Amino acid sequence: MSLVHTSPSVGDLLRAWRRRRNLSQLALSAEAEISQKHLSFVEGGRAAPSRDMVIRLAEFLDIPLRARNDILLAAGFAPVYPERPLDHPDMAPALATVQTLLDAHAPYPALAVDRRWTLVAANAAVTPLLDLCAPDLRTDPVNVIRLSLHPQGLAPHIVNLPEWRGHILDRLHRDYRHSQDPALAALLADCRAMPGLTRPAAKAGAIALPLRLRLGGQVLSFLSTTTVFGTAAEITLSELTLETFFPADAETRAALGG
Repeated sequence: MSLVHTSPSVGDLLRAWRRRRNLSQLALSAEAEISQKHLSFVEGGRAAPSRDMVIRLAEFLDIPLRARNDILLAAGFAPVYPERPLDHPDMAPALATVQTLLDAHAPYPALAVDRRWTLVAANAAVTPLLDLCAPDLRTDPVNVIRLSLHPQGLAPHIVNLPEWRGHILDRLHRDYRHSQDPALAALLADCRAMPGLTRPAAKAGAIALPLRLRLGGQVLSFLSTTTVFGTAAEITLSELTLETFFPADAETRAALGG
């Protein structure tokens, strides 16, 4: 007896994403300004959505561009969102912008990562941090999450490791829930298996969780920010994130000469 594997239908995919976003059919249909009955028919396979409807529903569900293409294909339409490698000539202006932002952030650390937290670019202030890590963790492709929590990476140098570990694992879990990327699920499982305590990231009265690093006999404290391209219509660019670190106290600012 042979088993026949069928791909999910457009209705299956839209229903799965709606449930991941914790939305009812009524709530989504109201947001997207379509009838609940029609949405029910689409999810159940009794009606075929138009290309515009697929795109509209995907926007309201905040579905990543990569997954939107999969839904369009399931609906019988050509993908809308292009995907280019980082070294494609069309990507040069965006990557130049990224590097300009990273370099302008010096003397404070700043880096860019892809959807799976692979290091894409960094400024010179990141080099001393990479030098603290074992050579195999610094070999391309460098995974920033694994490097930060690995016992041969930055972990032994992070003063508040239990809180920072809790923050990183929570963020990685949110990334997986948003994208449903199996590689992120594997990375999350790998990082959870690494030795180390985990504590809630938030503390009463704190405005943000700092990253506190012991570097060169000093403890440096940083607050981090995240930047993305707000108008990205290309998959690779939409999945690029800039992580920038600012001094959290006067001592760190003075130590780095900012």
